[in-house]
Amino acid sequence: MSPRPDSTANGRSRRIPVVAIVSAALLAFVAICALAQEIIAPKALEQDIYLGVVGGGVDGHLFGTDQLGRDILQLSLAGARSALAGPVVVAVGSMLIGFFLGTYAGYRGGIVDMLAGRYADLLLALPAVLLAIVVAGLVGRGYWVTVVVLIVLFSPSDVRLVRGAVIEQAPRPYIESARVLGIRPSRIMFRHIAPNIVPIVVANLLLNVAFALVALSSLSYLGLGVPPGAPDWGRQLADGRQLLGDNPLAAVVPGVLIILTATAVNLLGDWLSDLLDRRVVAR
Repeated sequence: MSPRPDSTANGRSRRIPVVAIVSAALLAFVAICALAQEIIAPKALEQDIYLGVVGGGVDGHLFGTDQLGRDILQLSLAGARSALAGPVVVAVGSMLIGFFLGTYAGYRGGIVDMLAGRYADLLLALPAVLLAIVVAGLVGRGYWVTVVVLIVLFSPSDVRLVRGAVIEQAPRPYIESARVLGIRPSRIMFRHIAPNIVPIVVANLLLNVAFALVALSSLSYLGLGVPPGAPDWGRQLADGRQLLGDNPLAAVVPGVLIILTATAVNLLGDWLSDLLDRRVVAR
C-alpha cells in the first residue's frame, strides 16, 4: 500500500529544526554552568595580582585574564548563574502577574478591566531601564532589588497580551457552551480558556527572558545590580572595556555570550510557540 500523500510532510513537520536543537543545547550548557558553578568554574574569583592582564593563550589562560589576574573563561562560565537566574525570575514573575490579571480583566471586563488597562498604560509610558536605574539607585544596588523592579516593569505588556488573547477566545462557541452549562467563571477562565492561550504565553515568556537578560546586563554594565567583582557578563563587559588594548577578549567573550544566549532563547521560543500552536489547533 502506498503511503498517504501528506505522510512525508507530516513526518517532516515532526522533525525538530536544527536551529531549535542548537539553541536548546546552548541554553542547556548555560543552565549547567549556572547550576554547577562551583564544579565547572571553581577558580573563577581567584586573583593573581602579579600576573595582571595577559592575552589569550598566555600561561594556560585560553581567553587571557582581567586586571585582577582572574581567568576570563572561568569568570564567564561562573557568570552564567546571574545571567540565567535573574532573567528567568523576571520573566516568570511578570508573566504570572500578566496571566492572572490579564485573564480576569479580559474575561470579566468592567472595573477590573479598566484598572488593568490604566495600570498597563501608566507603566508602559515610563522608560523601563531608566526607571530601574532610579529605583535601584534609591533603594540600593542589590541584584534582586533590580529583579523585582523589572518584574513590575515587564508585567504591563504581559497583561495586555494575555487580555487580548482571552478577549479573542471568550466569544467562541465552546465558551458559550460552558456558560450555558453553568460552569463557574473561574473554571472557564483557567480550565477552558487558559490552555488555548498557552502558545502565546510560552512565546512571550521566553521573549521576556531574552529582554530581561539584556536589561540586567545593561544595568550591571552601568554599575547597578551585582556588586563589583561578582561574576556577571554585564559587569565583565564594563570592566573589559578598559582592557581592549591589552586583552580585548575580556570584553568580547561576555558580549558574545549575551548575544548568543538571548538569540537562542528567542529562537527556541518561536519554535515552541509554533509547536504548541499546532497542538492546540489539532485538538
